[in-house]
Amino acid sequence: GYHIREAGSTAVQEVAFTLANGLAYVQAAVDKGRNVDDFASRLSFFFNAHNNFLEEIAKFRAARRLWARLMKERFGAADRNCMLRFHTQTGGSTLTAQQIDNNVVRVAYQALAAVLGGTQSLHTNSRDEALALPTEASATLALRTQQVIAYETGVADTVDPLAGSYMIEAMTDEIEKRALAYIEKIDAMGGAVKAIENGFQQREIQEAAYQYQKAIEEKRQIIVGVNEFQMKEAPVQDILKVDPALERRQKERLKALRARRDNLKVQQARESLASAARGTENLLPHILNAVRCYTTLGEISDTLREVFGLHQERVIL
Repeated sequence: GYHIREAGSTAVQEVAFTLANGLAYVQAAVDKGRNVDDFASRLSFFFNAHNNFLEEIAKFRAARRLWARLMKERFGAADRNCMLRFHTQTGGSTLTAQQIDNNVVRVAYQALAAVLGGTQSLHTNSRDEALALPTEASATLALRTQQVIAYETGVADTVDPLAGSYMIEAMTDEIEKRALAYIEKIDAMGGAVKAIENGFQQREIQEAAYQYQKAIEEKRQIIVGVNEFQMKEAPVQDILKVDPALERRQKERLKALRARRDNLKVQQARESLASAARGTENLLPHILNAVRCYTTLGEISDTLREVFGLHQERVIL
């Protein structure tokens, strides 16, 4: 779900498209003869935490409720296997290059929304990630944000602490209803894979992203420091600068590795992987075998590219 929201989807679309993809995986496993209760507890999801505080809390609650309902109604999964297990990362696309200290506040509220919505794990972005990779100080502050929420606020002491709030419950109901309508529409197209091939999700996300950006440009959606409350700033000085010497050292290490490994075994491992890729075998054992004889990630990727080619995204208008 994270990349769906980062591409510009709404909260409803994030829930709907993510769960529709999940259903496709479950159905594929069941079609292969697997019992849903043998694997459902190992499924996990990855969501975004965006700016609208109450909507995000309701989004997580709606996703949890809807997934449980779908797993029970469609697959008859045991109660414990209907639970939505998910990780949340604060929204990278919400970070601004202007007034970067404002990002600390954004991330804190996004993280709090994720916790109040029931996330099992959390990644908090750093204040300077709109400019570069984070400095150690920025990454530490992002970590401390989580720790203050976890150990000082008490919000994690109660399960679903906002349950019963008229606004939260109404928004949860609305997001669940609209997400289910999307899923049923995707079902009518033949499922998530068919819908993706037809460009449905891409068109919906493109339109949502356009409308959101338009709202920012028309100041119907205020982004502090970007389209309102601007101020003249000096260039940010304390951003991370990667030493070019690191690249040279890594190339030297790679050259030394290739000199001392058994390159015949590497070639055999790559041929085995290519053969499996051309068939219907599980590729993971072949990838692990390649790794054990020190085939590099680039070489493994090249082998798979030679078989599958490169994905060319369709342009959807």
